[in-house]
Amino acid sequence: MITIKSKNEIEIMRNGCKILAEVLAEVGKNISPGKNTMELDKLAEELILMRGGKPAFKNYGGETGNPFPATICASVNDEIVHGIPTEKIILKEGDIFKVDIGMIYDGYCSDMARTYAVGKISSEAQKLIEVTEQCFWEGIKSLSAGGKLSDYSKAVQKYVEKNRFSVVRDLGGHGIGKKLHEDPYIPNFWNRSQKEEKLETGMTFALEPMVNIGRFETILGHDGWVFKTLDKKLSAHYENTVLITDGEPEVLTQ
Repeated sequence: MITIKSKNEIEIMRNGCKILAEVLAEVGKNISPGKNTMELDKLAEELILMRGGKPAFKNYGGETGNPFPATICASVNDEIVHGIPTEKIILKEGDIFKVDIGMIYDGYCSDMARTYAVGKISSEAQKLIEVTEQCFWEGIKSLSAGGKLSDYSKAVQKYVEKNRFSVVRDLGGHGIGKKLHEDPYIPNFWNRSQKEEKLETGMTFALEPMVNIGRFETILGHDGWVFKTLDKKLSAHYENTVLITDGEPEVLTQ
């Protein structure tokens, strides 16, 4: 069931999302060749705690016996999402680095992701990052109360494929609120079996295109968390927490 947030709940989420955006902006300033991903994870956790929040990802999935151990998902190059930070992974010139970050603030969750260029990157990698961000904005153009969530999925896929990249199909966005992952599951491509969800004011979603230079197929790593491209080509990720309104959607994590 999709939850509808009250005005008070929306205000709490709006505040939390603003704080999370500030945290990720600060983390982004510290991304450079020579940094290891654990350094960036520690910084993110410190910044969240300083602002009265709690990391949403740390220990997530504990009931499965394999909880996520970090504050950020730190995914490099062909890693799509859910990369685990470690001192052994040192960023180098030419990498593209995805940071996915979530926070619990006053009982409500926020979630966002960005892909960063590490130093100078190839023109193809730069185009991938730009297309991944722009397909999000293309996707949310049609989202307003009374509309259909599937219009987002169709627009994302159309824009990505027009640019000769592919949309990851094994992973997608989700509802968000008191829980990090709420209904519905939101694919970034048009799936005929997708339920036609009618949008209402007060719905909140974490919308997150994941786009590959090569094919869309993925493979799950041995750690049970990180997803990689099957063909080992680059992947980019862009995510925001979004509020549905009577007019244009409000992007809360800006």
